[in-house]
Amino acid sequence: MVRKSITVLALASALLVVGGCHHKVQNPLANIDSKQPDKGLFDRAMDSMKHARYQEARTLLETLINTYPDSEYIARAKLAIGDSWYAEGGSTALQQAEVEYKDFQTFFPNLPEASEAQLKVANIHYKQMEKPDRDYAQAEHAAEEYKTLIQTYPDSPLVSEAKQKLREVEEVLAERQYRIANFYDLRGNMAAAQARLESLIDSYPLYSRVDQALFDLGGLYEREADAVKRQVRIPDARREKMTAEFQKHAIDAYSKIITRYPAMDRADDARRRLKDLDAPVPTPTAEALAQSKAEEESRGSSGMVTGFMDNFKKHPDVARAAKVGEPNLQEEKVASAPALVHELQAEMIGATATPAPASGQSQENVGIAAVSAGTGTPAPNQAPPGSSAQSNTATPPAAAPPQVNEIQNSSPSVQPENATTSADKTDSKPKADAKQESTSKKKKKKGLRKLIPF
Repeated sequence: MVRKSITVLALASALLVVGGCHHKVQNPLANIDSKQPDKGLFDRAMDSMKHARYQEARTLLETLINTYPDSEYIARAKLAIGDSWYAEGGSTALQQAEVEYKDFQTFFPNLPEASEAQLKVANIHYKQMEKPDRDYAQAEHAAEEYKTLIQTYPDSPLVSEAKQKLREVEEVLAERQYRIANFYDLRGNMAAAQARLESLIDSYPLYSRVDQALFDLGGLYEREADAVKRQVRIPDARREKMTAEFQKHAIDAYSKIITRYPAMDRADDARRRLKDLDAPVPTPTAEALAQSKAEEESRGSSGMVTGFMDNFKKHPDVARAAKVGEPNLQEEKVASAPALVHELQAEMIGATATPAPASGQSQENVGIAAVSAGTGTPAPNQAPPGSSAQSNTATPPAAAPPQVNEIQNSSPSVQPENATTSADKTDSKPKADAKQESTSKKKKKKGLRKLIPF
């Protein structure tokens, strides 16, 4: 009897243990105050979010939205769903968070939280932004979203934060343009380098190295002026005019450093270049000097350790981005390198119209060959074939000589009799290319091939 009682108690204890280990799926509406069930669901969802139970929080929020469509917590619940994806992190979760935030703006465009949703959409791309020498798609998307917030919600208290983030994004995009311009400049492609530098200066005035970009652009114009001077096939008047135009562009670039960025490092170098060019040295205004000083003082700096550790990070270092000044809200101005080349060639030959670049021609692989190399340029008074500037009264080209099957003697002199022997005829035949000759001799093996017996 005692054994039976012990056995029954043991079985009951085992059942209790098994039952305690099994977690039942709870109804989201359970344990909700009947007076404010929507508030109860929302509070529980926020508690789950606090403890990083994001899937549970989304289930509670979706239950609230589907069960109580007229609740005052609907807007906050939809925004919180996006927040749960955002907090969860990961590329897939961030994409879903962007979808939720966009839906919130569609359904509640007039609520103050709409600007918050727009800021978080921009922050999603900001978090995924990479260094200037890598993929820049996320940086471009972030810039577009921050600009949308600033222009769509100008009265939002989040505008100041969006402007600062936009300055940091534009610092990365400007650094990318500068590196590309330097790449082309080192390889002698002055047209592509000039196009990149002009785009950078016009689109990113708060760039931390904009003075260096202007100084490089001035030096590029000076080199182009020197190259034009060496073009002997250009008429003197036209050559002098083009040289003066390039020098004027260089003077404008140096002068802008002094008038717009007088507190930056290249200001003194720009003054020396202007003196060498016998150009007047401008004096910056007090407002420009104060603005430039404020921008420079607002910039941060990266220590040696921080700079070393940034090599192992995906996100770029934005410490040098300015913290004052208005960021550019317009689209980036992209100059065309082929357009610069054809404009220069048209000016050199005096044509009124120039042929458009080929459809398959790369805009980055076109250099100012007429200036840098001095070759490939049409004669000064001759337009390129097929251009509208070519004269209609030009003399047609001579007819091609008739095709013959035998090699003609280049010398008109007559050879004496029996001067050509069969051996001479054999030697006069063109020799086959050494690469195409077939031989049975084995080639001498070199290097590691000596160890290979076959």
